[in-house]
Amino acid sequence: MKSIHAFATLAALVSGAFAANFTLVQEYSDTGFFDSWTFYGNYDNLTNGDVTYVNQTNATGLAYVDSSGHAIIKVDNTSFVPYNDKRNSVRITTNDYFEVGTVWVIDALHLPFGCSVWPSIWTKGNNWPSNGEIDIIEGVNLMTYNQMALHTEPGCLAANGTDETGQQGGGDCSVPAGCTVIENTPNNYGQAFADNGGGVWATQFDVTGIYIWFWGRANIPPSITTATDSIDISSWGSPSAAWPATSCNIPQFFGAQQLVIDITLCGDWAGVPSVYAATCGDASTGACYLDNVINNGTAQYANAYFELNYIRAFAINSTVVVNADGSPASSGAGTPSSTASTSGASTSGGADAAGGKNSGAAALARSPAVWVAVAAGAVGALGAMAL
Repeated sequence: MKSIHAFATLAALVSGAFAANFTLVQEYSDTGFFDSWTFYGNYDNLTNGDVTYVNQTNATGLAYVDSSGHAIIKVDNTSFVPYNDKRNSVRITTNDYFEVGTVWVIDALHLPFGCSVWPSIWTKGNNWPSNGEIDIIEGVNLMTYNQMALHTEPGCLAANGTDETGQQGGGDCSVPAGCTVIENTPNNYGQAFADNGGGVWATQFDVTGIYIWFWGRANIPPSITTATDSIDISSWGSPSAAWPATSCNIPQFFGAQQLVIDITLCGDWAGVPSVYAATCGDASTGACYLDNVINNGTAQYANAYFELNYIRAFAINSTVVVNADGSPASSGAGTPSSTASTSGASTSGGADAAGGKNSGAAALARSPAVWVAVAAGAVGALGAMAL
């Protein structure tokens, strides 16, 4: 795993506002993928899902690296679950925090899908919602598209009127649904995503705004496929989702972020009868749980897994791996770990619950409208930071 010590000064943020090149500061891949993650180790007390998130000790068959070097994170699809019990699943959170000035790149071959299934790859600050949340990958049941979102305290809004490729839902990032954007690129979720070899997401967490791109496997730009120690984002074009600083002061509403990967079942979004019925056909109360979670679960959860090639974090000025208090997490760079698939990960008993996810998915107000963002507005955001 590669890491470089952090600093977060105004000068660094100013340079990052216009940066095209970013340096690798952290990589999760191959046999060391699960190093430096915390396993939640508690039932889903955050989105009311019908799962127990296992600790590291019990994660052997649910979070591992396969023979191809891909990280697998999955729902238990082999155990019999009696009525009123919960099914085992995984939620992991990085021990590292990443400051403004970070670009995350996620290469996935398969995303979890299926009736009752609610996966997400997202970020959160140390104190939720005051330090913000970015939903990079999220969907429920048999949805065919990815939904991105921000969650903040009041005052952060989505912008309108520029040339974006996604479709905007709600514009107020402080409401339970957040300010959502639906991905329009074909084959970005579900069975079609898997059938077409998966794809890559890139998220820029910057003083100028927050931007998310997606490319299917056949269209991943060379700047990503050849990126090892650094990455150049200048050729990426319009993002799928963008929240510019002109309508959301990023340093005001977002602190340093941890990455989170989880799969819950049913709960506050996938389990709502009207939402469940939209793609799974049964609007009766309790159908999500009764038809899927209990009993065998083998067929229902055959596709309820992430298969990830890597997650990489790049930063301006080689800076942003930090602890929750902003202090450096490491003093030097290393190489990706070659230890056992879950070694080095801690076994939280719900340790990150205080920064938990009241996901935008937890609310149902999600009617899309076309929008995009501009990279202008950096001057205004930087001015606000300097005050």
